[in-house]
Amino acid sequence: MNDQAWYLKTSQWLISVLTPFVILMISVRILITPLFAKIEYKLPGFPEDPYGFTMQDRLRWSEPSIRYLVNNEDIDYLEVLAFNDGEPIFNDRELSHMVDVKGVVTGMRVALAIFFIFLVICVWVLLKKGRRDFIISAFYMGGWGLIGLIAAILLLVAISFNQLFTWFHQIFFSDGTWQFYTSDTLIRLFPMRFWRDAFIFVGVLSLIIAGVVIITTRKHFNFKVKE
Repeated sequence: MNDQAWYLKTSQWLISVLTPFVILMISVRILITPLFAKIEYKLPGFPEDPYGFTMQDRLRWSEPSIRYLVNNEDIDYLEVLAFNDGEPIFNDRELSHMVDVKGVVTGMRVALAIFFIFLVICVWVLLKKGRRDFIISAFYMGGWGLIGLIAAILLLVAISFNQLFTWFHQIFFSDGTWQFYTSDTLIRLFPMRFWRDAFIFVGVLSLIIAGVVIITTRKHFNFKVKE
């Protein structure tokens, strides 16, 4: 049993660590759909475009922009989009950024698949050895770990979303590749309010999923209370 303890404990630890990231990335993937934009544009107080985009314009041009991030098309998918006067929807800087964003999203999807496979393997290993208690405790702790992470993110959103937004882009994108003029299409389609609400959506959805995990595992968790 002692010879087996190391990989059983490792499997338990991996489940606890991977669970928050898997849930968070699933929430982000759910976000990257045209449906979120459709709901967001209709929320009270969503800023109008000072350069003339109507809600229908935003719905029309945001849908292919979002779909591009998760489909198998190259940048030509967006490059061919044009206004009625023939002017391209996106300029070269915007197209370049969308390529970068798609790269990040693709990397996240690959990471999600890999993490999920490892998660399934770890659960299978523990089930095979009859350590259901290890699985339950691992998911329970992973749920609480995610709550701590999301609480920190939502706190930053409340304190200074602009700073959080800047940090996020500095981590994933090169300097000078993600700043645009307010007249650029990307900003007109996706103003700062859109991204603030997107962060909140991912945070709240992740908290809900984490809550379900905790509630589901709590009743089976073997608490040791010192008297």
